[in-house]
Amino acid sequence: MMDKELLAMLVCPQCQGKLKYDREHAELKCHFDGLAFPVRDDIPVMLAEEARVMDADEKLGKATPKRGEAGGQA
Repeated sequence: MMDKELLAMLVCPQCQGKLKYDREHAELKCHFDGLAFPVRDDIPVMLAEEARVMDADEKLGKATPKRGEAGGQA
């Protein structure tokens, strides 16, 4: 489980915006930029090249990807 104090301090490296923690998929999401940063072994990987690009529905909060599917599509 991620430390709540650490989570409160982290921002998107691209826009400096707030991130939302998706515990189920172990990602920190920036809905403004549409990027999902992985959390591996409780350590956020805040590198743009490691981020997953969210699809339009996910970016709007309408859908979340299934584990192992990029962008939630098969």
